[in-house]
Amino acid sequence: MLTVQNITYIHPDKDLLFKNINFSLQQQDKVALIGNNGAGKSTLLKIMSGILQPAQGIVKYKSNPYYIPQHFGQYNGFTVAGALKIEEKLTALNEVLLGNATGENLSALNDDWSIEERSREALSRWDLGNMPFTRRMSELSGGEKTKVFLAGIDIHNPDIILMDEPTNHLDTFSRETLYNFIIRCTHTLVVVSHDRLLLELLNNVYELDSKRGITAYGGNYSFYKAQKEIEENALRQQLEEKEKELRKARKIERETVERRERLEGRGKKKLEKEGAPRIVRKNIKNKAEESSARLKEVHTGKIAAISGELSDVRKKLPGITKMKMDFENSSLHPGKILVTATDINFSYDNINFTDGNTYDNNRAGEINKDHPAEGQRSIYRLKSDPLWEFPLSFQIRSGERISITGRNGSGKTTLIRLILGELEPTEGVLKRADFSSVYIDQDYSIINGTLSVYEQAESYNQDSLPEHEIKIRLNRFLFGKDFWDKPCSSLSGGEKMRLMLCCLMISNHSPDLFVLDEPTNNLDIENIEILTSAVKEFTGTLLVVSHDTLFIKEIGVERILEVLE
Repeated sequence: MLTVQNITYIHPDKDLLFKNINFSLQQQDKVALIGNNGAGKSTLLKIMSGILQPAQGIVKYKSNPYYIPQHFGQYNGFTVAGALKIEEKLTALNEVLLGNATGENLSALNDDWSIEERSREALSRWDLGNMPFTRRMSELSGGEKTKVFLAGIDIHNPDIILMDEPTNHLDTFSRETLYNFIIRCTHTLVVVSHDRLLLELLNNVYELDSKRGITAYGGNYSFYKAQKEIEENALRQQLEEKEKELRKARKIERETVERRERLEGRGKKKLEKEGAPRIVRKNIKNKAEESSARLKEVHTGKIAAISGELSDVRKKLPGITKMKMDFENSSLHPGKILVTATDINFSYDNINFTDGNTYDNNRAGEINKDHPAEGQRSIYRLKSDPLWEFPLSFQIRSGERISITGRNGSGKTTLIRLILGELEPTEGVLKRADFSSVYIDQDYSIINGTLSVYEQAESYNQDSLPEHEIKIRLNRFLFGKDFWDKPCSSLSGGEKMRLMLCCLMISNHSPDLFVLDEPTNNLDIENIEILTSAVKEFTGTLLVVSHDTLFIKEIGVERILEVLE
C-alpha cells in the first residue's frame, strides 16, 4: 500500500534531519508517528505526501495519499472549494446546469454529477453545513480550516490518509467526531499527534528519532508506553550500575594513590637512614614519580571511559526524570473567595460597513491600512449581541482546580480576561479579591523572544541569585551551556514551556492563580508529561482551558465551568 525506502532528508542549511528511514504500511494499517519536537515528523509526512523531496530514497504507493496539514497559511488565498480541489468541478457543474454543456465543462466535471451534494454532506458531517464554497480560507478559524480538510476525506475517498496534528485546533465536540471517524474508517492512516486519546485508537506506533531512525511498536499508545517503561527501567538499572562502577573506580584510584604515597614515604626514609647517595635517591624518586604518573593515567582513563558511558545512559533517559521542580505554596489560605461573578456577560463593539462586512473595533487601524478608501463609506457603530446566551454566575476559591470548557468561539479566553481584570463585564457584577496571577497561553508569550535564554532566566531573578546558581537551574530544566546564549525566539514550544517553568522556579514566588490557556497545543508528548508533572506539584489555584481531556484528568481538575454561546 505504501513503502518508504531509505529516506534521508537534509535541511537547506545542510544539517541532516534523519537518514535511512524504512517502513511499509499495509491496507487499513493505522499508524501513529510520534517523536520529540524537531525529530522531523512533519517533514517525513510531507515527503510521504509528495510535498517535499528527500535528499535520497523513495516513497512508493498505489494511489496518491490525502494530506491534512498542521498549518494552513499557504491556503489563505484559496476559497473553501479551491482548498478542497473541487472548484473546477463545481464551476463546470454550474455551467452545465445553466445550459453551457461544452466539451470543456463536461471534461472538467468527469461525470461527477453528485460533487456538490457529496461535498455539502461532507461539510455537514463536520458541522460546516452552511459554509459557502466561495468562502475565503483566510476568514476561517484554525478549527474550521482543519474541518474543511477533514471533510475532504469523504469527498475524495482516498486509500491513504496522512494527518499532521489534526486535533490541535479542534474543540472537544469536534475531537469526538474525529475519534469516531478513526475508529470506523477502513483507510490506511498515518497520524502525527500528541493527542494521547487519539493515539490509543491507532494500532501501531512508529517512533521517529533523528539518531535511531524509526522504531516500530506493534500496538496502541498504551502498549508503547508499557514498552518504553520497560526500556526506561533497564536504563535506570544500567545508570545505577554505571554510577556504582564509577564510585568503585574512584575509590580504587584514591586507595592506590594513598598506598603508593605510603610506600614511597617508607622507601624514602629507609634510603635516608641507610645513607644512600643523593643521586641514587633522586633516580629512585624520578622512577617513582613516572610510575605514579602512569598509574594515574590508567585510572584517569578508566574513570573517563565510565563517565562517558554514564553520560550516554543519562542522555537516553526522558527529560522528565532529570528535572527538579519545587513550586512554592501559595500564601492564600484554602477556600478564600478570589472571584465572584453574578449574571455577567460581555459584548464587543463592532464597526459595520455598508458592504456587509463587520470588523472588531480592535482591528480598526488594520482595516484602514487595508482599505484606504474606507472613509468614503457610511460607517456606524453598534453593540454586538451578548457573547453568552445565558449570563454567567460563579465563584472561584483559593486552592480550586477548574476547567473552563466550551465550543471554539464560545468566549473562553474572553472569560479569562474578565477574571484577570483585563476586561470589565458589560452586564452583571464581577468582584475580584487581591491575588497574584500568571497567565500562560499556547504560544508561551510570557517568554521574551528578544532575550537570550540566560537573559530571560535572569529577568526573573528577584532574589539576586549569583550567575552560577541561575545556570544550575537552567541545567535542571535541560538548558545546557549550548542554550544560554540562544535567542528565545528560536525555541520550540516545549523549550519555551520548560523555560517558563524554570523562570517561575528562579523567581521563587509562585502565583496565587495559575491560568493555562490551551497549554499543550504546541507540545510533544514528553513535554506534555513535564508540564503535567509541574502542574500537579503546584498547590495554588488553577484555571485551565484545554481540549486535552487526558491532561485535564491527570492534573486533578475538580470542577468544570462550561461556557455556552
